[in-house]
Amino acid sequence: MAMEYAGAPHPTPAAGLREDSGPESDNTFSPESSSPSTLQVNNTIINGGEKTQPSSWDATKSKREQGWRKIVRSFTPSWFSVNMGTGITSILLHNLPYNGDWLYYISVIIFVLNVVLFIVFFLLSVARYSLYPKIWGVMIRHPAQSLFLGTFPMGLATIINMIVFVCVPAWGYPAVQLAWGLWWIDMVVSLACCLYVPFAIMYLHESALEKMTAAWLLPIVSTIVAAATGGIVAEVLPNPQHALWTVIASYILWGTGVPFAMVVLVMYFQRLTLHHLPPVEVAVSVFLPLGPLGQGGFGIMQLGKVAMAVFPQTQTLQESSTRSGDILYVVGWMVATIMWGFAMVWMFFAVASVSRRRFPFNMGWWGFTFPLGVFTASTTQMGRELPSRFFDVFGTITSVSVTLLWLVVAYKTIEGAVKGNLWVAPDLANLVETPRKKKVDVEVGVVGN
Repeated sequence: MAMEYAGAPHPTPAAGLREDSGPESDNTFSPESSSPSTLQVNNTIINGGEKTQPSSWDATKSKREQGWRKIVRSFTPSWFSVNMGTGITSILLHNLPYNGDWLYYISVIIFVLNVVLFIVFFLLSVARYSLYPKIWGVMIRHPAQSLFLGTFPMGLATIINMIVFVCVPAWGYPAVQLAWGLWWIDMVVSLACCLYVPFAIMYLHESALEKMTAAWLLPIVSTIVAAATGGIVAEVLPNPQHALWTVIASYILWGTGVPFAMVVLVMYFQRLTLHHLPPVEVAVSVFLPLGPLGQGGFGIMQLGKVAMAVFPQTQTLQESSTRSGDILYVVGWMVATIMWGFAMVWMFFAVASVSRRRFPFNMGWWGFTFPLGVFTASTTQMGRELPSRFFDVFGTITSVSVTLLWLVVAYKTIEGAVKGNLWVAPDLANLVETPRKKKVDVEVGVVGN
């Protein structure tokens, strides 16, 4: 769309002047098409007594959209889905039912890789919104890109989990403090995403049911992931009172996310039945419903397990003939089993959907790894709690499948990043940019030499 420079009303142009609409750009958007005309003489734009050089503007814009600037400017929140997929892979390999020392070391290597990626992605995000502050406002108002804000706290949660699994046994209490501090940050960010983004969908956008995708779940699932992570962190806290605070906060997060996700799943099922499967570009999003069901089941089991130990120590819900922690543990297992069964329904829908057609690679492919990964985590947790050979074997098979899938998606992501195919930011289409203007002593309506 043409870039227009709005200014004061123009007098009738002198002879030799012609109208020009300015340079076009895919990353700019001008909401006003009725602005006053722009006048140009010898590549000089005269607008209300001001003169600009479009050639300089074009050169600046071209320079900005090349090299590292292009990467920074196009670095969308969806890249944190890489952390989600990488993190859940390291967790699954660490907790594999049939494990070995070599798998432990592989999980640690992937964990370190995930930490490095998260730091790099975080710095790129800070650079993006520092160098181009207008992009932040455009991004959080974008109907699709804002949904991926939830990938940031979920990616961080996978790192917190591995800190508990790997660093706490090695480093002791300092690692516990680190994990607990990061979890509180993760909880606040998750809650902000869960509350703001759905409200933005209601308030800022005109949403049609046929345009809905399962990506609506992303900001909501972030609180469910934070709740499950809280259960893992609470298990290693040496202070029972701190563990109790964490467990209660995690139950609240679980209650914030799981019922909300169920509402969205009902809407999404209606969208699928009335308007068919989503377009091929977002076909992999049909796996996203596995996220709240799998992680919700794992989280409620883990919280019940910790409550069974913490409640008696803190004399929470004073017991009479029945231990309150035991009740929460049993109810948690029952709810998790129901959610696991419901997840199998969505697993069938997802596999049947993607097996019927080919679809191009994009960052949405990371939607394969994390939902399948948290479903697998719920499966292996059920195998430990029952115990059950079926869940152990099934969890091992799905863990290996997720790892192989992660390798494929990681390779395609590296290939696309090197070729430049993935450095695309849809939110920039709504960005309004104004070229720099250099004021000169030019009389309105008079062409200077």
